[in-house]
Amino acid sequence: MRLLRMAWRQLRRDFAAGELRILLAALVLAVLAVTAIGFVTDRAERALALEANRLLGGDAVVVGDTPLAGVVREAAGAPGLRSTETQELPSMVRVGDADDERLKFGDLRALGEGFPLRGRFRIVETVDGPERDAAGIPERGSVWMSRAGADALDAKLGDMIGVGESQLRLAALVVQEPDAALDYFNIAPRVFLNLADLPATGLVQEGSRLRYRLVVAGEPTAVERFVRTAREGLARGQRLETVKDARPEVRSALDRAGRFLSLAALVSVVLAAVAVAMAARRHSERHLSSTAVMRCLGASQRTLVGTHGGELLLLGLIASSIGVLLAFLLQWLVGNWLSEALKLAIPAAGWVPAVQGYGVGLVVLLTFGAPPILALRRVPALRVLRRDLDRTEPSAWLVGFAGVLGLAALLWWKAGSAGLASWMLLGIIATLGVLAALAWGLIAVVRRLRSRLRGSLRYGLANVSRRAATSVAQVSALGLGLMALLLLTFVRTDLLDRWQVSLAKEAPNRFIVNVQEDQIEPVRAFMAEQGLPAPDLFPMVRGRLVAHNGEPVKAPPAAEDADAEEERRRQRRADREYNLSTADTLRDDNRVTAGAFWGPQGPEKPELSVEEGFAASMSWKLGDRVAFDIAGQRFEATVTSLRKVEWESFRPNFIVLASPGSLKGYAASYITAVHVPPERTRFTAELVARFANLSVVDVDALLKQVRSTADQVSTVVEVVFYFSLLAGLLVLMAAVSASQDERLLEGGVMRVLGGSRRQLRLAQASEFAAIGLLSGLTASCAASVLAGVIATQVFSLPWQADWRLVVVGGGLGVLAAVSAGMFATRRVLDAPPSVTLRESQG
Repeated sequence: MRLLRMAWRQLRRDFAAGELRILLAALVLAVLAVTAIGFVTDRAERALALEANRLLGGDAVVVGDTPLAGVVREAAGAPGLRSTETQELPSMVRVGDADDERLKFGDLRALGEGFPLRGRFRIVETVDGPERDAAGIPERGSVWMSRAGADALDAKLGDMIGVGESQLRLAALVVQEPDAALDYFNIAPRVFLNLADLPATGLVQEGSRLRYRLVVAGEPTAVERFVRTAREGLARGQRLETVKDARPEVRSALDRAGRFLSLAALVSVVLAAVAVAMAARRHSERHLSSTAVMRCLGASQRTLVGTHGGELLLLGLIASSIGVLLAFLLQWLVGNWLSEALKLAIPAAGWVPAVQGYGVGLVVLLTFGAPPILALRRVPALRVLRRDLDRTEPSAWLVGFAGVLGLAALLWWKAGSAGLASWMLLGIIATLGVLAALAWGLIAVVRRLRSRLRGSLRYGLANVSRRAATSVAQVSALGLGLMALLLLTFVRTDLLDRWQVSLAKEAPNRFIVNVQEDQIEPVRAFMAEQGLPAPDLFPMVRGRLVAHNGEPVKAPPAAEDADAEEERRRQRRADREYNLSTADTLRDDNRVTAGAFWGPQGPEKPELSVEEGFAASMSWKLGDRVAFDIAGQRFEATVTSLRKVEWESFRPNFIVLASPGSLKGYAASYITAVHVPPERTRFTAELVARFANLSVVDVDALLKQVRSTADQVSTVVEVVFYFSLLAGLLVLMAAVSASQDERLLEGGVMRVLGGSRRQLRLAQASEFAAIGLLSGLTASCAASVLAGVIATQVFSLPWQADWRLVVVGGGLGVLAAVSAGMFATRRVLDAPPSVTLRESQG
């Protein structure tokens, strides 16, 4: 307690004297940056997850082939939850009278009151009328129909639709629906009716292929409890769906956004470390004189370490508390604006970012502030008076090493991804090494050139070589900070550009299925008549997985651990049929990640190329032999390559590709995708009229949903990016200004000796320009390389180096260094030399 009281008195004295302002400001800014970004990203991620759940119609859905009861039904009635149910079954849909009756195999969806719990139906109720959000579900005695289904049946608003034994009026066309993004490859016309009308249709009877869906939504914690309970209580024939089961296009956008937000948080941690390191270094140097006096007066090593260590601990707690409080206020303002921009409710902030803020503040301060204080333990008083620290103190190195490990742990925690954190750490270490080496090289070059220079330029560059350790520290700190900011800029640009390309307005919005081989050329001719580009048609063969490496594919053993849901998902993949296709070359939305893809001629024996995520879930590896049952015939081939598929391209893609010629002799149909302009409203009806066997899948509604999700994600990315940039610039300012005491002293001496303001300004500018140019160029190169690695390895984005950005980065480095340095040393020009010298010497 005595040491704590001494530490508190010294903290108040230092703060009153102004010696803690830089370190306090750096810590507050560091914690503010980390915590505010954490608050914003936490709220944004949860908001986007809730918004993505509109693709389910709720937060979680339990699907079964029998009425849902028991544990699952009871869990849905828990406090904080809302629930409703739907029932689905395939059935023939009739339009027209006996003389002109049109039939199609349709997908009936009977909706309970309150559906959807998330999202809304978007419908059209009159011919050429506006689209609007539906207030509820179809009224009794009426139905809604998907626009593509109405086109296929040539049904008009007001027509009577035959469903089983009932005749129901077509009241609206659905242009966008909840849960369509889970399975847009359902080619049957979708008919929506009130659940109360379903019994009268006579379709619910023994043997009906009826699916029961229990939809749940509510508070996140309540939904999480329901998911855990439902997962444990699922019976045979039941499965649980969440947004993780959504289409790959939606999962990809949300996953990449989450990784970018993690990257922004990592950048804030790095910037915090840079600022606090420089400020703590300045703080320890300014206490050398007072420490020497205390040693001479008999203060023990324990007293010195306890006093200074306690002061750092108290400072860290105070600064962290201020930073967390300011971050909470800031995220509240940003959250309200973001809610208006995204047109959705933003959940309240959680407590985890606040804990992370305290963790960053204390760990970073421990890492960079404690070692120089502990190094005072065994330093003789004479060496302290000479301002010469002993760097061989074992405890100082031990605490520093522990602090670095703590900082690494924080990076992993903030990243939420081992790959992202690892690449970031490797990039930081490599960049620091290169920056330090180049800084020493710059110092050696300046020492050689100094005698050939004249005037203020000579003095400014001489300062670089005169203070070698300080210059190396400044180059490393400024370069690392710039690298972090440029890395965030590069990745954000790649990410947004990728979304804009993949979700372009010309993306295919109609999938045409079941084209027969003799219809390929007639279908292409029809497209030409419609003024559309000639489509690429891909063969499709239906096959059921039956064996892997000679062993029959069977259900995995029942799992009782946390991976039970993954085992069920794997079982569903094993039980379902797959669309197999062939290709002699790969498009740009397929990239080989392992093995080798066959050439145009194809291999002699059948080979398979498998999507890497599916292969990993099924434990397939290169060289494995996989067998499918195709219409009673066994097809077996070897896995020779794995592919990364860009599902968001909205072009026909396949999990399994077979080598050319290997599927010859098996019954195949063809599939293609085209972009149909909005004004061609009769495209589907005319195509089906000419080719009655074709099925057309309208994915315009899905495209709108995915574009909406991507736009919202992009807005969050932009907000977090600019906030990170602002916080980073403020932290860099603190880092640069924290090492200016020596310049203030030398500037005061020059003023006393008659140096003009212009000479001082030019000397300082030349010094900061040299440091900034070296830091900026190195940071730009490092950020460009690291951005390429992260883009390809973490975000799975194509990447191409743009060396123009390196030049821009070098210019930004000069601008940042000169601006921050001149701002930090402005008092040299404004304050009287006597004041500057007195403050610098204590």
